[in-house]
Amino acid sequence: MALSTRSRTILTLYSARDCVHCHRIRLILAAKGVSYDLLLVDPARPPEDLIDLNPTQSLPTLVDRDLVLYNTTVVAEYLDERYPHPPLMPIDPLSRARLRLAIARMEQDWLPLVEQCAGSGKNSEAARKRLREALIGALPLFKAAKFFLNPEMSLADCALAPLIWRLPSLGVSLPREAQTINEYGERIFRNPGFTRSLTPDEKLLRD
Repeated sequence: MALSTRSRTILTLYSARDCVHCHRIRLILAAKGVSYDLLLVDPARPPEDLIDLNPTQSLPTLVDRDLVLYNTTVVAEYLDERYPHPPLMPIDPLSRARLRLAIARMEQDWLPLVEQCAGSGKNSEAARKRLREALIGALPLFKAAKFFLNPEMSLADCALAPLIWRLPSLGVSLPREAQTINEYGERIFRNPGFTRSLTPDEKLLRD
Protein backbone atom coordinates (compact mmCIF):
# COMPACT_ATOMS: atom_id res chain seq x y z
CA MET A 1 0.00 0.00 0.00
CA ALA A 2 1.18 3.53 -0.75
CA LEU A 3 -0.10 7.06 -0.98
CA SER A 4 -0.34 8.56 -4.43
CA THR A 5 1.19 11.93 -5.15
CA ARG A 6 -1.94 13.31 -6.75
CA SER A 7 -5.58 13.39 -5.80
CA ARG A 8 -8.09 11.43 -7.87
CA THR A 9 -11.86 11.51 -7.84
CA ILE A 10 -12.52 8.20 -9.60
CA LEU A 11 -11.18 4.70 -9.25
CA THR A 12 -8.29 3.95 -11.57
CA LEU A 13 -7.23 0.43 -12.43
CA TYR A 14 -3.90 -0.29 -14.07
CA SER A 15 -4.33 -3.59 -15.88
CA ALA A 16 -2.59 -5.78 -18.41
CA ARG A 17 -4.51 -6.57 -21.59
CA ASP A 18 -4.55 -10.32 -20.93
CA CYS A 19 -3.93 -11.25 -17.31
CA VAL A 20 -5.89 -13.68 -15.17
CA HIS A 21 -5.24 -11.58 -12.05
CA CYS A 22 -6.24 -8.28 -13.63
CA HIS A 23 -9.31 -9.92 -15.13
CA ARG A 24 -10.31 -11.00 -11.63
CA ILE A 25 -10.42 -7.40 -10.43
CA ARG A 26 -12.23 -6.18 -13.55
CA LEU A 27 -14.85 -8.88 -13.01
CA ILE A 28 -15.42 -7.73 -9.42
CA LEU A 29 -15.85 -4.14 -10.57
CA ALA A 30 -18.26 -5.22 -13.30
CA ALA A 31 -20.27 -7.40 -10.91
CA LYS A 32 -20.72 -4.42 -8.62
CA GLY A 33 -21.45 -1.96 -11.41
CA VAL A 34 -18.64 0.36 -10.33
CA SER A 35 -17.45 3.05 -12.73
CA TYR A 36 -13.69 3.31 -13.03
CA ASP A 37 -10.91 4.48 -15.28
CA LEU A 38 -9.20 1.51 -16.95
CA LEU A 39 -5.60 1.99 -18.04
CA LEU A 40 -4.28 -0.90 -20.11
CA VAL A 41 -0.51 -1.07 -19.88
CA ASP A 42 2.34 -3.22 -21.12
CA PRO A 43 3.91 -4.91 -18.07
CA ALA A 44 7.28 -4.83 -19.82
CA ARG A 45 7.03 -1.05 -20.29
CA PRO A 46 5.14 0.38 -17.30
CA PRO A 47 4.18 4.05 -17.55
CA GLU A 48 5.88 6.60 -15.35
CA ASP A 49 2.81 7.23 -13.21
CA LEU A 50 2.53 3.51 -12.37
CA ILE A 51 6.20 3.42 -11.44
CA ASP A 52 5.66 6.40 -9.15
CA LEU A 53 2.58 4.88 -7.54
CA ASN A 54 3.69 1.28 -7.17
CA PRO A 55 7.35 0.47 -6.48
CA THR A 56 6.77 -3.17 -7.48
CA GLN A 57 5.14 -2.12 -10.80
CA SER A 58 2.88 -5.16 -10.41
CA LEU A 59 -0.51 -5.51 -12.03
CA PRO A 60 -3.29 -5.06 -11.20
CA THR A 61 -2.80 -1.79 -9.35
CA LEU A 62 -5.84 0.04 -8.01
CA VAL A 63 -5.91 3.74 -7.16
CA ASP A 64 -8.80 5.06 -5.07
CA ARG A 65 -8.21 8.76 -4.46
CA ASP A 66 -5.02 8.78 -2.35
CA LEU A 67 -4.96 5.04 -1.71
CA VAL A 68 -2.89 2.70 -3.87
CA LEU A 69 -3.30 -1.08 -3.62
CA TYR A 70 -1.39 -3.67 -5.60
CA ASN A 71 -1.95 -7.12 -4.13
CA THR A 72 -4.72 -8.91 -6.01
CA THR A 73 -6.32 -10.48 -2.95
CA VAL A 74 -6.12 -7.24 -0.99
CA VAL A 75 -7.65 -5.32 -3.89
CA ALA A 76 -10.45 -7.88 -4.25
CA GLU A 77 -11.42 -7.78 -0.58
CA TYR A 78 -11.11 -4.00 -0.46
CA LEU A 79 -13.53 -3.59 -3.35
CA ASP A 80 -16.04 -5.98 -1.79
CA GLU A 81 -15.99 -3.94 1.42
CA ARG A 82 -15.79 -0.54 -0.26
CA TYR A 83 -18.78 -1.34 -2.49
CA PRO A 84 -20.89 -3.74 -0.41
CA HIS A 85 -23.74 -4.24 -2.90
CA PRO A 86 -24.08 -6.80 -4.21
CA PRO A 87 -21.96 -8.63 -1.62
CA LEU A 88 -19.46 -11.10 -3.04
CA MET A 89 -18.90 -12.99 0.19
CA PRO A 90 -21.47 -14.81 2.33
CA ILE A 91 -22.53 -13.45 5.70
CA ASP A 92 -21.79 -16.42 7.93
CA PRO A 93 -18.17 -16.95 9.09
CA LEU A 94 -18.07 -20.65 8.16
CA SER A 95 -18.99 -20.06 4.52
CA ARG A 96 -16.62 -17.10 4.31
CA ALA A 97 -13.77 -19.22 5.67
CA ARG A 98 -14.48 -21.99 3.16
CA LEU A 99 -14.42 -19.57 0.26
CA ARG A 100 -11.22 -17.94 1.50
CA LEU A 101 -9.56 -21.35 1.66
CA ALA A 102 -10.79 -22.10 -1.85
CA ILE A 103 -9.39 -18.80 -3.14
CA ALA A 104 -6.07 -19.47 -1.41
CA ARG A 105 -5.89 -22.85 -3.12
CA MET A 106 -6.57 -21.27 -6.51
CA GLU A 107 -3.87 -18.67 -5.94
CA GLN A 108 -1.33 -21.21 -4.79
CA ASP A 109 -2.02 -24.21 -7.02
CA TRP A 110 -4.12 -23.24 -10.05
CA LEU A 111 -3.51 -19.66 -11.17
CA PRO A 112 0.30 -20.00 -11.40
CA LEU A 113 -0.24 -22.74 -13.98
CA VAL A 114 -1.90 -20.30 -16.40
CA GLU A 115 1.38 -18.63 -17.38
CA GLN A 116 3.14 -21.99 -17.52
CA CYS A 117 0.49 -23.39 -19.86
CA ALA A 118 0.83 -20.44 -22.21
CA GLY A 119 4.28 -21.47 -23.39
CA SER A 120 5.45 -24.42 -25.44
CA GLY A 121 7.52 -27.50 -24.76
CA LYS A 122 7.51 -30.19 -22.10
CA ASN A 123 7.07 -27.80 -19.17
CA SER A 124 3.97 -26.25 -20.70
CA GLU A 125 2.49 -29.63 -21.52
CA ALA A 126 3.12 -30.76 -17.95
CA ALA A 127 1.41 -27.62 -16.66
CA ARG A 128 -1.62 -28.29 -18.86
CA LYS A 129 -1.85 -31.80 -17.50
CA ARG A 130 -1.57 -30.58 -13.91
CA LEU A 131 -4.25 -27.93 -14.41
CA ARG A 132 -6.57 -30.38 -16.11
CA GLU A 133 -6.13 -32.92 -13.31
CA ALA A 134 -6.57 -30.26 -10.63
CA LEU A 135 -9.87 -29.12 -12.09
CA ILE A 136 -11.14 -32.67 -12.52
CA GLY A 137 -10.12 -33.40 -8.93
CA ALA A 138 -12.19 -30.43 -7.79
CA LEU A 139 -15.28 -31.59 -9.69
CA PRO A 140 -17.29 -32.22 -6.47
CA LEU A 141 -16.79 -28.56 -5.54
CA PHE A 142 -18.29 -27.44 -8.85
CA LYS A 143 -21.29 -29.70 -8.21
CA ALA A 144 -21.85 -28.50 -4.63
CA ALA A 145 -23.78 -25.33 -5.53
CA LYS A 146 -24.88 -23.15 -8.43
CA PHE A 147 -21.65 -21.19 -8.11
CA PHE A 148 -18.34 -22.27 -6.59
CA LEU A 149 -19.24 -23.55 -3.09
CA ASN A 150 -21.92 -20.89 -2.84
CA PRO A 151 -25.47 -20.31 -4.11
CA GLU A 152 -24.54 -16.78 -5.19
CA MET A 153 -21.61 -15.42 -7.15
CA SER A 154 -18.64 -14.68 -4.88
CA LEU A 155 -15.02 -13.55 -4.90
CA ALA A 156 -14.11 -17.20 -5.51
CA ASP A 157 -15.96 -17.13 -8.83
CA CYS A 158 -14.24 -13.87 -9.76
CA ALA A 159 -10.89 -15.62 -9.26
CA LEU A 160 -11.92 -18.82 -11.02
CA ALA A 161 -13.97 -17.64 -14.01
CA PRO A 162 -11.02 -15.88 -15.74
CA LEU A 163 -9.11 -19.16 -15.57
CA ILE A 164 -12.00 -21.19 -17.01
CA TRP A 165 -12.40 -18.61 -19.79
CA ARG A 166 -8.78 -19.18 -20.83
CA LEU A 167 -8.83 -22.99 -20.94
CA PRO A 168 -9.38 -23.33 -24.72
CA SER A 169 -6.64 -20.81 -25.54
CA LEU A 170 -4.28 -22.62 -23.14
CA GLY A 171 -4.91 -25.94 -24.85
CA VAL A 172 -6.58 -27.44 -21.78
CA SER A 173 -9.54 -29.63 -22.69
CA LEU A 174 -11.80 -31.28 -20.15
CA PRO A 175 -13.28 -34.77 -20.52
CA ARG A 176 -16.99 -35.40 -20.92
CA GLU A 177 -17.34 -36.35 -17.25
CA ALA A 178 -16.18 -32.84 -16.33
CA GLN A 179 -18.97 -31.16 -18.30
CA THR A 180 -20.17 -29.63 -15.02
CA ILE A 181 -17.14 -27.33 -15.10
CA ASN A 182 -17.98 -26.09 -18.59
CA GLU A 183 -21.59 -25.55 -17.55
CA TYR A 184 -20.40 -23.59 -14.52
CA GLY A 185 -18.31 -21.38 -16.77
CA GLU A 186 -21.15 -20.77 -19.20
CA ARG A 187 -23.42 -19.60 -16.37
CA ILE A 188 -20.93 -16.89 -15.53
CA PHE A 189 -19.97 -16.06 -19.12
CA ARG A 190 -23.62 -15.33 -19.96
CA ASN A 191 -23.70 -12.62 -17.30
CA PRO A 192 -23.45 -9.15 -18.91
CA GLY A 193 -20.98 -8.20 -16.19
CA PHE A 194 -18.56 -10.84 -17.40
CA THR A 195 -18.68 -9.47 -20.93
CA ARG A 196 -17.96 -5.99 -19.59
CA SER A 197 -14.95 -7.31 -17.70
CA LEU A 198 -13.20 -8.51 -20.86
CA THR A 199 -10.54 -6.51 -22.67
CA PRO A 200 -10.49 -6.69 -26.49
CA ASP A 201 -7.58 -9.13 -26.26
CA GLU A 202 -9.43 -11.38 -23.85
CA LYS A 203 -12.54 -11.46 -26.01
CA LEU A 204 -10.43 -13.04 -28.75
CA LEU A 205 -9.46 -15.94 -26.49
CA ARG A 206 -12.79 -17.62 -27.26
CA ASP A 207 -13.50 -16.30 -30.76
